[in-house]
Amino acid sequence: MIRQLVDVSDVTALVTDAAAAPSLHNAQPWKFRFLRERGVLRLYADLERALPRTDPDNRNLHLGCGAALLNLRVAAAASGRGPSVRLLPDRADPALLAELDLHAHTPADAALAELHPAISRRHSSRHPFRDEQLPDGLTDRLCEAARGEGAELVFPGPWHVASILELVEDAEGREAVDLGVRDEMAHWAHATSTDAPGTSDGIPAEAFGPRQHGGAGFPVRDFAAGRKMPGRSWAAFEKNPHIALLGTVYDRPEDWLRAGQALERVLLRATADGLVASVTSQPLEWPELRWAARDPVSDMAYVQMVIRVGHGPEGRPSPRRPVADLLDVE
Repeated sequence: MIRQLVDVSDVTALVTDAAAAPSLHNAQPWKFRFLRERGVLRLYADLERALPRTDPDNRNLHLGCGAALLNLRVAAAASGRGPSVRLLPDRADPALLAELDLHAHTPADAALAELHPAISRRHSSRHPFRDEQLPDGLTDRLCEAARGEGAELVFPGPWHVASILELVEDAEGREAVDLGVRDEMAHWAHATSTDAPGTSDGIPAEAFGPRQHGGAGFPVRDFAAGRKMPGRSWAAFEKNPHIALLGTVYDRPEDWLRAGQALERVLLRATADGLVASVTSQPLEWPELRWAARDPVSDMAYVQMVIRVGHGPEGRPSPRRPVADLLDVE
């Protein structure tokens, strides 16, 4: 019989893994509540950490929280649990995004449990990757990981990759003249004082990666956004980046949560298979550019994230909020 998971220390470990998920600008827009007597762990959106100029409809917020939810499921599976999960269980409370019944007597998902070691190793790498082909088996496993969460992952052809890089460049140009978006990024991306005591969120300068040297179409977001960063290096990025589009059939909050789970499952699968990755939502943050990012030969109706994968240096860990700030126990 499956042991009931009611110990607060075990729940704390689950939330620690959940909080390692990626989120827009590493804002970590989540919080958790454990209902001890019921054995229920709830995931809430922390709307105080929303980015209203960059993410006005909170789509990216839901993606980040979905990624945290996938980590919860992976951690639970690794501990031998198979919690039942309900998305958006209370329509009267849209901030309540998911509810996990930790008392459920469902067998643990072995495929999820296998990904658990990758949680602590997964970090966005904004460095150049090697210009080399990826074996079909690797890309097939990534696509299968997305399908396992009800999403689709597509590796578009060279011409479409080039157009996506142009869309990223277009989005950066729009950001450069939008003071609100620039201020929001500057708040979360720490171009200076990256080792300041107490820093527990945002992107540290060491994780920005180098500036691109030569060529057009930058495959990762430049968090410096025109700010001076003495000592930051320059580098030539790969000429033919491996870009994948993650998308869904519909574009509702529940689809964003599923896409967030698919995103993290893809990233953990990539990490477990020895790949590194980075993501960008820049061209998806502008409605007219998001539509153009679609792959016209796929059934994907809504692109939720642009993912870059390959072989290269691992990324630097970003700071994390203490679990004590994230978890309430009742």
